[in-house]
Amino acid sequence: RLPEQQKTSESPLSWFRGVDLPPALHPLNKTFVKGGEWQDIDSTQEKRRAFLQDFCRKYNSRKKLQTHLVHLVSRIYVEDRHKVLYCEVPKAGCSNWKRVLMVLSGLAASANNISHDDVHYGKHLRKLDSYDLKGISTRLNMYTKIIFVRDPMERLVSAFRDKFEHPNSYYHPIFGKAIIKKYRHNADEEALKTGSGVKFKEFIQYLLDSHRPVGMDIHWEQVSKLCYPCLINYDFIGKFETLEEDANYFLQLVGAPANLKFPKFKDRHSSDERTSTEVVRQYLKELSKEERQLTYDFYYLDYVMFNYTSP
Repeated sequence: RLPEQQKTSESPLSWFRGVDLPPALHPLNKTFVKGGEWQDIDSTQEKRRAFLQDFCRKYNSRKKLQTHLVHLVSRIYVEDRHKVLYCEVPKAGCSNWKRVLMVLSGLAASANNISHDDVHYGKHLRKLDSYDLKGISTRLNMYTKIIFVRDPMERLVSAFRDKFEHPNSYYHPIFGKAIIKKYRHNADEEALKTGSGVKFKEFIQYLLDSHRPVGMDIHWEQVSKLCYPCLINYDFIGKFETLEEDANYFLQLVGAPANLKFPKFKDRHSSDERTSTEVVRQYLKELSKEERQLTYDFYYLDYVMFNYTSP
């Protein structure tokens, strides 16, 4: 990381001028891809990249850069052996992707026996913002950059179910207590004390509040602010809706071991029904028409960048 005085003495724009961001769109290296069964996935991939690139050309013409490079790459994980940069989008397969990165880097023999705690708290994987300016710049230019996204409303509901409908020693006391205190009239003492039992409508009130009682969290932050897809040109855009096919195609692209396949298991709460379109519809019924529209507006960029249909 930069020395503190250098961080504060330079403006974000001057900080950024010294960095060569990757070219607009460079072709994927398909040397390792074997067999013709990947043709449709490859075609879809090219369309996704072109769509995002086209959107960013129009969007960036009106947008000024106001972000430090270190912040820009703070969600990106590095795998040096296969030269991969993965931007973490929570609730879009990120736990299993980090397992795969650990196998690719030689930290584990199989993705199937890596625990949830090892994935999220083990600090086995290095992030891009831990390198110096040259290290960041070199990797941005030379490595294959990937991002996996998900329908914004499905991702939001999935995050709510995971963090607020199950016991959680962090989200209930930190977020739950603040949400219940501000948005629940006549809350009982037990709810105020534990922060458990947050309702989806209350969660949405917090999300849409410009004066939130507690800050944002990566699990429901917009992808546009987690991974900056119009400033970092991702070489591969995967989607949660086609997770296994996209992931296994990507593993071929980077020359991963033939026996390494993307894990199929659900990381936590495996007995719960997956958050599907129908599940999302049930949660949205709890909101007013105005709240639904404002929630869509909140994720508007994510919808248009990745060509998702508005709900």
